[in-house]
Amino acid sequence: MTTPTQLDSRLENFPISFFAMVMGMSGLTIGWEKAQHILGVDLGITPWLVGVTSLLFLTLVMLYGTKLVLYRQAVLSELRHPVKLNFFPTISISLLLLSIAFLPLAPELTRWLWLAGATLHLAFMLYVVNVWMHHDHFKVQHMNPAWFIPAVGNVLVPVAGVPLGYIDISWFFFSIGMLFWVMLMTIILYRVLFHDPIDERLMPTLFILIAPPAVGFIAYSRLVPELDAFGRILYYAGLFLTLLLFTQAARFLKLRFFLSWWAYSFPLAAISIASLVMFERSGNDLYRYLGLGLLTLLTGIILILLTRTANAVRQGGICVPGH
Repeated sequence: MTTPTQLDSRLENFPISFFAMVMGMSGLTIGWEKAQHILGVDLGITPWLVGVTSLLFLTLVMLYGTKLVLYRQAVLSELRHPVKLNFFPTISISLLLLSIAFLPLAPELTRWLWLAGATLHLAFMLYVVNVWMHHDHFKVQHMNPAWFIPAVGNVLVPVAGVPLGYIDISWFFFSIGMLFWVMLMTIILYRVLFHDPIDERLMPTLFILIAPPAVGFIAYSRLVPELDAFGRILYYAGLFLTLLLFTQAARFLKLRFFLSWWAYSFPLAAISIASLVMFERSGNDLYRYLGLGLLTLLTGIILILLTRTANAVRQGGICVPGH
């Protein structure tokens, strides 16, 4: 039985990285919305997926908000941490993803979610980059693909922003995302190739490498009406990185469970949706089958992640000091 003292300790150590769950669930929701559109069917699952994802987001906001009130110093410690710092934009990214998920259901709610998400993400991005530029304690070992998270959020903005009519703002955020993708990709490859291997706990974050080009392709498809050379480059870059990581499946299967396993989910959702968009743009059935296959794989992985996370919470493996 969990005592009040243990509950207080868990709340104090409640990690900001929990919001990666919302990213994964949102990606699954948007993926199935897209798949139903492609297949011309309504499975009746969209309201359920959107509802569960929204409830998860609200629950995490309530828990982390309580932590902010009761354990402000613990939150400040995460804001100053070289790795955890980069997970704060998962809050604004969650708002942006929810705005995309609600787009076919409630356009007006989408607008408010998008405005809140874009504004908050710009604030997070400016804060994070300022910390990067003026730090006094970062080392090359601190660099890992989680640093992509602030950049990925920028690229998401056009997905709902263009249908809502915010064209110039969407180009602004897309440009920021592409700029930081190129810079961070160079630094991360340098880190991986010439320094010690990434810590086991952070190994799953390698899947985040897929997200910038995959999400970039989806966003670019909103901004530009035709499939052009740059769109193909973005998609095939994401596809190559997916294949590269799949060849390392044996390494990932040996890893112990950490909350960072949720890093598998959103990038796989992104390349799944990008493949379905590629089918729409090219008419090539290969991309439809690829997208649906990846979405099926993602669905199975999400179920595993939900089960493993629930077990870890019940057994006290999460929300403990040092995690």
